[in-house]
Amino acid sequence: MQSMLVGMLAETPLHPGSGQSLGAIDLPVQREATTGYPVIPGSSLKGALRDYVKTATDTDVSLDAVFGQPEQAAEIGFSDGRLLLLPLRSLGYPYLWVTCPYILERLARDLQMAGQTPNWTPPKIAEGSIMTVFGSESDSMVFIEEYAYEAMPSYEDWSSLVKALGQFVKHPQAKARLSSQLAIISDDAFGHFARFGLSVRARNKLSGTKQSESLWYEEILSVDTLFYFLGIARGGEDTHLKTLQSLMQASPYLQIGGHESVGEGWCVLNSVSMMPGGKGA
Repeated sequence: MQSMLVGMLAETPLHPGSGQSLGAIDLPVQREATTGYPVIPGSSLKGALRDYVKTATDTDVSLDAVFGQPEQAAEIGFSDGRLLLLPLRSLGYPYLWVTCPYILERLARDLQMAGQTPNWTPPKIAEGSIMTVFGSESDSMVFIEEYAYEAMPSYEDWSSLVKALGQFVKHPQAKARLSSQLAIISDDAFGHFARFGLSVRARNKLSGTKQSESLWYEEILSVDTLFYFLGIARGGEDTHLKTLQSLMQASPYLQIGGHESVGEGWCVLNSVSMMPGGKGA
């Protein structure tokens, strides 16, 4: 089975909406049913990539072959866009890139599917603790939003983990910041921020006389949120995967989700090279 992984770093706010509201927020983002993590549905991702290929290439790529049609299965299958790093406010830093052991475990499995053998293992994080590269003193505290966490030192696989995560980040400057801004908290703590820590903003529609006609609240994912997705060649041939990879290198920007007319939903793509033979990641 031939497959590849692609990182998606938000360059503008993202709103992969669910289309329904169960609380005070009128337009929440789409979430995984089991974890509550924000997610970009595979169907939405596939549609955005189809438009991307249609407008970004002058080659003879067959859209119906790559993405399918009602009477024909697609030759490439696309997973959901999975959350990898969530930017959250912290004292002393513009933000921390936060993740958790479960997300890293899931990433390791996806890397194996794409032909890589991770040379790192997810760390174990106790409740109330945080792992960062600067957490070397046992009595130091790190703040995320309004919560304080006891810092624990980075573990022996830290450098390998940072390198593996860096594969998904296109910009060299952002990749260089990853080691100092990466933070790992417990699954439970991360789940709280994934459900309740996203930005919420009010939007309004004004009439011709500048009177409010409609006020609503929507959830957004902040700039520098990092997702990734998996592309799988269903027929065993990797020709179309290589074509997509070349396109992403030449034209790496993809718009996905709502509010395109106000400049939202733009991501920069970075394809992770397929590495047959079990090379390390």
